[in-house]
Amino acid sequence: MFESFTKTEIETGGARIVTVHGGKGPPVLLMHGNPFTHVSWHEVAPILARDFTVVCTDLRGYGDSSKPPDGENHANYSFRAMALDNVEVMAKLGFKKFAAAGHDRGARVLHRMCLDHPEKISRAAIIDIIPTHHLLNHVSRAWGLFSWHWFFMAQPFDLPERLMGADPEFYIRQKLGKGPAGLKFFAPEALAEYIRCIKNPETIHGMCEDYRATFGIDLQTDEADFKAGKKVACPVLLLWGATGGVGRNHKPLEVWKDYAADIRRGAALPCGHYVPEECPRETATELVAFFKT
Repeated sequence: MFESFTKTEIETGGARIVTVHGGKGPPVLLMHGNPFTHVSWHEVAPILARDFTVVCTDLRGYGDSSKPPDGENHANYSFRAMALDNVEVMAKLGFKKFAAAGHDRGARVLHRMCLDHPEKISRAAIIDIIPTHHLLNHVSRAWGLFSWHWFFMAQPFDLPERLMGADPEFYIRQKLGKGPAGLKFFAPEALAEYIRCIKNPETIHGMCEDYRATFGIDLQTDEADFKAGKKVACPVLLLWGATGGVGRNHKPLEVWKDYAADIRRGAALPCGHYVPEECPRETATELVAFFKT
């Protein structure tokens, strides 16, 4: 995976971020979700690299990126902190402005990045999420049952860490395989990488801190921005899995109109939640068309 890419580690103001980059052309940043690493883009990134310089990172707390101290109110694992990491990574690679795509947690980082650093983002592709502010203010029974890990991982230290750490491979296989397709769409080498990373207790803690921050400092920040009428200003592409939680339980285009001012396209792809790995070619086709426009 990523054979033609260069792998490096880049120091930001608050973390050490594992980064792979390759290709030629305008810069595109790709950010992964939970419980993944940059590897989740292993089929999409090489296609984009035909037309773009593609940068993929491990978010702080995930993969082999560093795991900083929690900070007050879990601030060091907030989407704001993760967004700043990635802006600094791109700057150190020489990119002052760039397009970006994020899936799952990475899409939430991208949402925050667009609000905090609007001058940096030319186009944003947001994959399979509903804005955190809307989601946590409209919790349904169906969503709560399907997305139980949100509430579990946000519990105080160290309950989730102990339970996840007791058998991390079992945990990740159960979480990722809960859909009707099971685990069959994950490349064996990608799944092995996710299992390797989650066996590190520091990674488990970093992921839990991510969710603790979501229910605290992230939601507070989002509520303030929403009350102020602050929206994503750059052109936005929305993608979601038709059979995933977003596709089944929400109307993404209607919801996102309250959070993004310039939605250029919205499309449901024939898959569940893990869009870049379930539908990599369809995802890449949508991203190339959007970023080339």
